[in-house]
Amino acid sequence: MNDTKTLREVFKKTTYPIAGHSKRDLHQLQQVLSRVDGNVEGDMYGTGELIENFQHKMAEYLGKESAVFFPSGTMAQQIALRIWCDEKGIKKVAYHPLCHLEIHEEDGLKELHQIEAVLLADKDSVIELDDVLGMDDDIACLLLELPQREIGGQLPAYEELEAISRYCREKGIRLHLDGARLLEILPYYQKTADEVCALFDSVYVSFYKGIGAIAGAILAGDEDFTKQSKVWKRRHGGDLISLYPYIVTAEYHFEQRKHKFSQYYEHAKELAALYNQFQGISTRPTVPVSNMFHVHADLPKEELERIMVSLSEETGIGFTHYVRQDDESSSSYEVSIGDRYAMIPKEELALAFEKLHQKIGEQKSKAE
Repeated sequence: MNDTKTLREVFKKTTYPIAGHSKRDLHQLQQVLSRVDGNVEGDMYGTGELIENFQHKMAEYLGKESAVFFPSGTMAQQIALRIWCDEKGIKKVAYHPLCHLEIHEEDGLKELHQIEAVLLADKDSVIELDDVLGMDDDIACLLLELPQREIGGQLPAYEELEAISRYCREKGIRLHLDGARLLEILPYYQKTADEVCALFDSVYVSFYKGIGAIAGAILAGDEDFTKQSKVWKRRHGGDLISLYPYIVTAEYHFEQRKHKFSQYYEHAKELAALYNQFQGISTRPTVPVSNMFHVHADLPKEELERIMVSLSEETGIGFTHYVRQDDESSSSYEVSIGDRYAMIPKEELALAFEKLHQKIGEQKSKAE
């Protein structure tokens, strides 16, 4: 049994996991189904009131003409970029070096659509206007991920987004929003979803991340764009005979949580401040700009894992279920705040952080 598995097992047994909403088990589906009318007809191959009404609701929320429900964001985004490339007759798109399409999709964009990626900005920074202005390549579309997950959920200034949007429209470059965590950024920007989405030609939103549904995504844009996306959805095998288990849970959790992201954001800032009061451990960003951030420790992965295992067993608080190696002497993990955080007694959380500080100090003393 390796350390990572041990950490995951211990985390599952903790009384107070810090991140997320709840366990991803069948209770999640049972809870939702017990609250809906069982006589409602399911969708069939993308048609029916259930799916069409939800798509219309999401289009209105995002300020777009039309929206299409997809089983996955991976499918939705590859299709969006394919449509924009076909429109322009250019098989190139630009995005961040740590974009999901670049590091998590097994070259799907290249292998399925023969689309070449132009990587913008340093991997540790968000894309800004200067990066876009400095492009040598002609591209069909620029993809912006808000927040930039792999660097701790960082965000560009809203003025940068507006400037990039103006430039893309002047140059005829389509602008696509990877808004997998769109609701998570609205409290920081102090904007509504439709205000942010107005800067973009197309938008993708995930339902299983901050919203906490089982799976599913929405892709929104103008009528012609979404009409084409439905054709590509069929070609990708995304037109399942029925998607209603995903749609029902997506709509339920969307309604339950769409107004809670300001609370999650405030809790993330509070939690990050607890981490940053000690030497040897810090958050990125130092002050979160959404409900998520990364925790970085000046310890190798194996040592931090051991600390987390003992800490979780002693306190009943689950800091994380995994640790990843950054380099030989440092490691990190991600935190995304949801409903669970508010349930943790403050005094127990404070005690757990004191123990964390103590254990990190003891480990660093041993190393010296």
